[in-house]
Amino acid sequence: MNSPALNSIFNEIFEAVPEKSFFAPGRINLIGEHTDYNGGHVFPCAITYGTYAAAKSREDRKVRLYSTNFPDKGIIEFTLDQLDYNKDHNWANYPKGMIRYISEAGHQIPTGFDCVIEGNIPNGAGLSSSASIELLTGVLVEGLFGLEIPRIDLIKIGKQVENRFIGVNSGIMDQFAIGMGKKDAGILLDCQSLKYKYAPIQLENHKIIIMNTNKRRELADSKYNERRGECEEALSQLQQKLPIEALGQLSDREFDENQYLITNETVCKRAKHAVYENSRTLRALEELKAGNLEAFGQLINQSHISLRDDYEVTGMELDSLVEAAWNQPGVLGARMTGAGFGGCAIAIVENDLVESFIENVGAAYADKIGYEADFYVASIGDGAKAL
Repeated sequence: MNSPALNSIFNEIFEAVPEKSFFAPGRINLIGEHTDYNGGHVFPCAITYGTYAAAKSREDRKVRLYSTNFPDKGIIEFTLDQLDYNKDHNWANYPKGMIRYISEAGHQIPTGFDCVIEGNIPNGAGLSSSASIELLTGVLVEGLFGLEIPRIDLIKIGKQVENRFIGVNSGIMDQFAIGMGKKDAGILLDCQSLKYKYAPIQLENHKIIIMNTNKRRELADSKYNERRGECEEALSQLQQKLPIEALGQLSDREFDENQYLITNETVCKRAKHAVYENSRTLRALEELKAGNLEAFGQLINQSHISLRDDYEVTGMELDSLVEAAWNQPGVLGARMTGAGFGGCAIAIVENDLVESFIENVGAAYADKIGYEADFYVASIGDGAKAL
């Protein structure tokens, strides 16, 4: 999507010319899965798919929003004085929550605005379209009204919208990656302290392929809460002897020496994944810094195996995609990404082999699962910004 196209849609819907355009990306997590709520590290990056907006401030307190992705919802309208959650407002609750919490944080939003939004993030793929809309609204309000909001505050407000306004118990990774993303760099984020480092990801000869299973993720939420509970159980048993606040504080060796404290075998496997995955994520940064892409790819593969065998959140669809990817030439590594039980996997593939990769993996998947997967070629891009 480019600005001129969005501008003409804005013109059509609101019979006016927009003042400014904005963009917020989606994100993928390269490695570090189910580590965030265990006080560990994640390693996400922003991608070049995302959400665009064209906007114009108004004279009154009315906010009018239109999304080309949900044309049947038409223009959704509310005022700056009625910022409560409203089920009927559907997708517009994300921008509404942002406006509300930005105001409550003491930033003056003087008037309403008109806005057209268009996203090209594949729906239901788990690439975080909701956090993309949240950060998009943040930079839009900031840019339209000349506010200066520290980026980390916008990120925290986005998480607040997700947790308190929408009611989803998610961590801060999505908003952080989308707010702080940088072209050709991953972000190593310590979810406990919010300390972060950028890591150069030089993929001149490779592309990141996002592979969508197209399986609805019905299970993901219930299993997510179950896994969280299992990790909390493991932590409380380890705390009988160890002065730790989170599983992410343990090294592999410390875990191995103390795992006898965990009485249930399944719970022990869950904790092992959280600890080992955190170590893999820290090693991934070191390998990338040293330019060892092959070693980085191996860590990605090990991540999937651990998510499959110890954490048990993959399922037949994700395993079929990833195993088909491992069998292709020119693949550095492949793994599921996101909560699991459907959603997406990623693979890092040599440029010249991308077409044959998509063809072969697509055929193997359809053959085994009975319906098609979708493939997207992604690049690592910048975080949320005015255009």
